[in-house]
Amino acid sequence: MPPDGPDSWPKNKSKKQWLVFYRINGLTMKGGGLIDGRGEKWWNLPCKPHKGINGTTLPGPCDSPVAIRFFMSSNLRIEGLKIKNSPKFHFRFEDCQNVHIEKLIIRSPALSPNTDGIHIENTNNVRIYNSLISNGDDCVSIGAGCYNVDIKNIKCGPSHGISIGSLGNYNSQACVWNITVSESIIKHSDNGVRIKTWQGGRGSVSKVTFESIHMDNVRNPIIIDQYYCPLKNCINQSSAVSVSNVSYSNIRGTYDFRSFPMRFACSDSVPCTDIMLSQVELLPSQQGHLLTNPFCWNVYGTVHTPTTPPLLCLQEGPPLTLPQHDVVPCY
Repeated sequence: MPPDGPDSWPKNKSKKQWLVFYRINGLTMKGGGLIDGRGEKWWNLPCKPHKGINGTTLPGPCDSPVAIRFFMSSNLRIEGLKIKNSPKFHFRFEDCQNVHIEKLIIRSPALSPNTDGIHIENTNNVRIYNSLISNGDDCVSIGAGCYNVDIKNIKCGPSHGISIGSLGNYNSQACVWNITVSESIIKHSDNGVRIKTWQGGRGSVSKVTFESIHMDNVRNPIIIDQYYCPLKNCINQSSAVSVSNVSYSNIRGTYDFRSFPMRFACSDSVPCTDIMLSQVELLPSQQGHLLTNPFCWNVYGTVHTPTTPPLLCLQEGPPLTLPQHDVVPCY
């Protein structure tokens, strides 16, 4: 256990991280017991979303420690650990390669802010298997610079789902490719499988496969959002991180009727292309509600088998015109 909250944290130590592994090669971390991040006092800081007076979010010191951080490390194996209630991300991998994660149990309350289960950034050749994650943010979040990532047999939720992004913040370049998520369950979550990018970014997301995923009462089970803006005060910008070659197959289950079962909100200037769907069947979880039509904006692709609900708004084939803004190549 770390010190209990911000007031107990050593004055001369960074509040951005707790346990750090730097420039490690060939590490295996496994074992019994429990890692308890004691995050509650951090979650309740007035600077956290809706934790200020009358539910506001106030300015002020807001650094909160990641429980376990790996930085510039390689050939890592993390197996069989139980961790709960991290002040911020439970695991964070930055500038790492050859990472194998298996049989983790990660838990924190559904309303604990920014408590991603596993976050990876500028990290490649990653395998995340056979784990249970429930928390207040993404079960797994994939940041810029990640490629060759395989995620399989994850039980996710309650949570914000499994996400690529957010990407392109502050007009940055982001490249993500060759990502597979398969044979997983997402339940009682704000999102299912999500790609989220900010306006004004550059780069691309491509070669992404979502396959054999069961949704249980999920809002936004399938979502691409190129207008991501949690602060709700973003300006319109023409450049965007492009999204292409994304496949959804055998995605079944139920969605919360208050949301779209499929939502493709793509950039005006850089459309989503090569979006492919087959064997997608999503029904409202509440009885007596009619199917909600999917939402599409500037998205092109192919429906290989009829979807439920019907995806009539997807534009077949490639766009007739080139993107209005240059797409920055990633590889």
